[in-house]
Amino acid sequence: MSGKVRIPALVAVLALLLLPLAGTTTAAAAVGPSVKLSKSQAGTGGSLTVSGSGWRPHALLMMLICGQATPARGVIGGTNSCANADGRAVTTDTKGIFSKKLPVSEPPVPCPCVVHVATVTGASESADTAFQVAGHAVEPLPAESSAGRLSVLSDTRLDGSSGLLTWFGAPPSRTLVFTVGNAGSSPVKNPVFQVGTSHGVFAPQWDDQQFSGTVAPGGKAEIKLPVELAAGAHGDYTVSMKYDGRVLAEQPWGVGRPWGVTLFWVLACVVVPAAVFRIGMAVVDRLRPRKAARSTGPPRHRALHLPTQVTLRMPKLGKTTASRETTAAAPTTSTLPWFTPDSDPGTAAGRLSAPHDDSPTSPTTPTRKGLT
Repeated sequence: MSGKVRIPALVAVLALLLLPLAGTTTAAAAVGPSVKLSKSQAGTGGSLTVSGSGWRPHALLMMLICGQATPARGVIGGTNSCANADGRAVTTDTKGIFSKKLPVSEPPVPCPCVVHVATVTGASESADTAFQVAGHAVEPLPAESSAGRLSVLSDTRLDGSSGLLTWFGAPPSRTLVFTVGNAGSSPVKNPVFQVGTSHGVFAPQWDDQQFSGTVAPGGKAEIKLPVELAAGAHGDYTVSMKYDGRVLAEQPWGVGRPWGVTLFWVLACVVVPAAVFRIGMAVVDRLRPRKAARSTGPPRHRALHLPTQVTLRMPKLGKTTASRETTAAAPTTSTLPWFTPDSDPGTAAGRLSAPHDDSPTSPTTPTRKGLT
C-alpha cells in the first residue's frame, strides 16, 4: 500500500520540478522581436537610444519614427507616414541584440506616433513602440473599417521558369501565387495588392496589381500576380506582397546570371577586331600600285642564231702544213643571193683573159736566157 502512495507522490514532485522549466520554454517561444526606448517623449532636434532583442542574428534593421500608428494597429499609412530621411540602419549581433541612437524628427502625418523597427532583408519582422514627438500635432486615428479583412492562408511560391531569351538578358518574370482568406464580415471585391521586389539592402519598388474577383466572408481565393525584373537582372531578390498597408508575404528569388550576354561580348571582342583587320587589308590591297602582269606560260629561251651557211672544211690528205695555212688564209667567197653563178662579177672578171699556165716550165714563157 505504501508503494502505491509513493508513486503518485513522486509524480507530483517531478511535475513541480518540470513546471518552471516548461513555463520558461513557453515564455521564450512566445518572446519575439522587441524594442525599448530610452525616453518616451522628445522634441525635434533631440535624440533617443533605441535598443532591441529577440531579432535574428546579424539581421539588418531600419529604425523610423512614424505617425498615425499605434503598437496595436501598426503603421496604417505604411512607410509613407514615416520620417524616412532621418531613419537609421542597424545590424544585430550574434544574439540578436542591438542598440543605437535615433534622431528625433517630425513625421509627415500627425501623431499618435511610434518608433517602427523592421527587417530590411530576409523574413519580414517588425516591432513598434509608442513615442511622442513634442510639439507635433496629434489627431485621432481613422476609424477601423468593418469591411472584409484578407489574410494569407498558405505559403507563397513563384511559378514559371527562365527561357532562352532570359539567358541573353531578357527581363526575368515569374508569377506570385498564394491563397488568401476573408476574415471580415463583408465581401472583398477586386482587391488591390502591392507587389514589390528588392535587391540587397534597397527598399522594394511597389507596383499595384488588382485581382479580378470577390472573396466572400469566410471564403478564400487563390491569387496569382505577375512579377517582372529589369533586363539583365541577376542575384538574390525578395518578392514582397502588401495589402492594406501591411506586408502579408515575402518570397526569395534567386536569378541566374545571363551568361549569353557574356558570351556575346567575348565573341564581339574576337570577331570585331578580326573583321576590322580583314577590311583594312582589303583597302590596303586595293590602294597600293599594281606591278606589271607576268606571263603565265612557260619561260621563253633566247634563240641561238647560227649562220645560214656553215662550211666545214676537212683537211685533205697529202697536203703539207704550208698548203693548209694558205688554204686557211685564203678568203672565203660567199655567193650573194642576188647573183647567180653565171652573173657573178668575180667569175666574169676572171674570164676576160684567156687561161694561161704560169708554171716556170711552160714553153711559151720567155726566159731571160732566151732573150740573151
